Amino acid sequence: MALAVRKRHPESSVILWGRNPERVAEIRATGFECVTDDLSLAVRDAELVILAVPVGALKSLGRRVLEAGLPTGACLTDVGSVKTHPHESLGKDMKNKNVSFIGSHPMAGSERTGFGAADEDLFVGAPCILTNENERPENEVQRLMEFWIGLGARSAVMSASEHDRLVARISHLPHILSSICALIALENSEDGRFAGQGLRDTSRVAAGDPAMWVEILLENRHQIAEPLREGASILNRLADFLTAGDEEAILRVLEKGQARRQTLDRIE
Repeated sequence: MALAVRKRHPESSVILWGRNPERVAEIRATGFECVTDDLSLAVRDAELVILAVPVGALKSLGRRVLEAGLPTGACLTDVGSVKTHPHESLGKDMKNKNVSFIGSHPMAGSERTGFGAADEDLFVGAPCILTNENERPENEVQRLMEFWIGLGARSAVMSASEHDRLVARISHLPHILSSICALIALENSEDGRFAGQGLRDTSRVAAGDPAMWVEILLENRHQIAEPLREGASILNRLADFLTAGDEEAILRVLEKGQARRQTLDRIE
């Protein structure tokens, strides 16, 4: 995000904050000089603060940002993939201090982590969902939306509960299925020597940080449980069709999956 802002909004001042002095030094060594482990320095004159941390750390870090001297009237957003809980906790804290909290979720990223994996064009063409559960004025929402659009993203606004329902199906469930694919397909890791691109594509996101994903799945467990049961039900039925040699039933499942996958290719 910092690289994207620096590229597309060179007139803006960007400061990175990190809690680990060694990591801060590593990033500074890459040539990004505006990076600090001093939170008060980072937020002192901020107009926009973006919390890019695991969902479990949002509330405590948000309170630290307030205590560090975040200016009244500033906007604070996050990039977490669960929204209901942050609005119920962090959002209320911010509202009491006259600080705007509007959730953001750019649907972009990879299984890679660290500054070395940063991509200044990551958000180009990517959807970014905003949530305004704490009822901030429309002009504040519009300003944040324009920020994301300026980075190349496509923005939309929805409720926190609708967001959590949506990402449970289109993001969190695929991650679980990717992990299951890796678990089953690579039960014997030596078999991976003969794997084609299909297995690599299907299991790619399973390489993401497990600790981070545990937090995400637990935070959104009420929305994930039902799609997960639906998936298990389809797998069980498919196993029964195979056992029975029911070619037509197997074909219907695969054709329906093909048709729904093809809808992605028609989305701009």
